[in-house]
Amino acid sequence: MSQPTMSEARRYQQLRGHLAYLKLADAADALPRVLDQARTEHMTLTAAMERLLEIEVEATEARKLASRLRFACLPEPWTISDFDFAAQPGVDEKLVRDLATLRFLDDASNVLFVGPPGVGKTMLSVGLARAAAEAGHRVYFTTAAELAAKCHKAAIEGRWATCMRFFAGPRLLVIDELGYLPLPGDGASALFQVINQRYLKSSTILSTNVGIADWAGAFGDATVAAAMLDRLLHRATVVGIDGPSYRLRAHQNHANTLRKAVAAHVS
Repeated sequence: MSQPTMSEARRYQQLRGHLAYLKLADAADALPRVLDQARTEHMTLTAAMERLLEIEVEATEARKLASRLRFACLPEPWTISDFDFAAQPGVDEKLVRDLATLRFLDDASNVLFVGPPGVGKTMLSVGLARAAAEAGHRVYFTTAAELAAKCHKAAIEGRWATCMRFFAGPRLLVIDELGYLPLPGDGASALFQVINQRYLKSSTILSTNVGIADWAGAFGDATVAAAMLDRLLHRATVVGIDGPSYRLRAHQNHANTLRKAVAAHVS
């Protein structure tokens, strides 16, 4: 293979400089590899350029996804495919698969996961949130207690409007563990105001161990509970889960594995 002329070397450096100036760093790093590939595979100029820009686009999308996931504050990297539907017969798999298409985001519908602790409500909520983030949507995950605490602090510090704008912003807001911990005096009111400002504008996923009929007692304010349910259920899919504890089953399987390993070692 003949050595490149000075003009070719200079043109190569200029091309790298142009890519760097345009902040296409990944394309600049990939340029030598793509040029070698173009020579060995006899790629057309159009094909080589498309491959070079494809690398930059893929890297940009990966950075954007990483940023969305950082903002989302998901507690675990769960996806819907991680959920063992066979281990939790109380979950309507067909319904969850339909929710995973994210069509509910198109008309600002809500999703309520209702059931006792340990049946997989949080895992399914996170799985849907992860799918939404991967699809390019802005997502935020919080517990009901954390949301109430942030709103209470914002009210004290005079940042109430800013706090409400923050919770209104995400295309999908996940509020987990409603009913697990008692909300402070103004917690139910804060939760209602968050739900109210998102009403018919963006979607909320809410998981709770409190049956819908018992919300008035759980919040201690029948009026607030009724108003909140009115907005949540207007456009909503309610997923009731009544089955064995998904979490306890996992712990039991782990314990059985350890016991078998110990028994095998002893024998």
